[in-house]
Amino acid sequence: MLDELVQRVRNHRPRTLECDRGFPEAAVLVPVTRSPEPELVLTLRASGLSTHGGEVAFPGGRRDPDDRDLVHTALREAQEEVGLPPGLVEVIGPLSQLVSRYGIKVTPIVGLVPDFVEYQPNDGEIAAVFSVPLEFFRQDPREVTHRIDYQGQSWYVPSYRYGDYRIWGLTAIIVVELVNLLFDDADIRLHEPPPSFIKLS
Repeated sequence: MLDELVQRVRNHRPRTLECDRGFPEAAVLVPVTRSPEPELVLTLRASGLSTHGGEVAFPGGRRDPDDRDLVHTALREAQEEVGLPPGLVEVIGPLSQLVSRYGIKVTPIVGLVPDFVEYQPNDGEIAAVFSVPLEFFRQDPREVTHRIDYQGQSWYVPSYRYGDYRIWGLTAIIVVELVNLLFDDADIRLHEPPPSFIKLS
């Protein structure tokens, strides 16, 4: 499965966003464990943070002026937030760029990581580090669907419940793109309401 993942991400042509609107840039690392049943490594952000506090997210943050590129941003932030040494990450490639609700342009960077890493969460930023099997998302076991209207288009974003964690919003959109890329039978659609969607008017 990992060989297939690497090939598909490298052959993928992710959506890019024009920079003329002046969005600040950020990058997140999408760590996939190098294991027979690959898992996504995610974080629970500390509840006291001013943005995305108490939410599930991939490790990442804003690009610093000294960052060589967005890959460097993602690796630096992952090391700062969860103690992941950049040398343990095999960078595969980017997924589609997104704009967060705070007006930040986010580039997800997929990377393979060993499955034996002992993560060291930065207490000021990260409350927990956990992993979810990619297979979990394959059948789209969403708990609810959030409709987000942005730039004249509706996004039907799944919200997943995994143990005590709720995976939704921008993080869920990134997960869906990766899962659709890897599993031909996933076919999770973000621009069409799922059969279970109830429109409240």
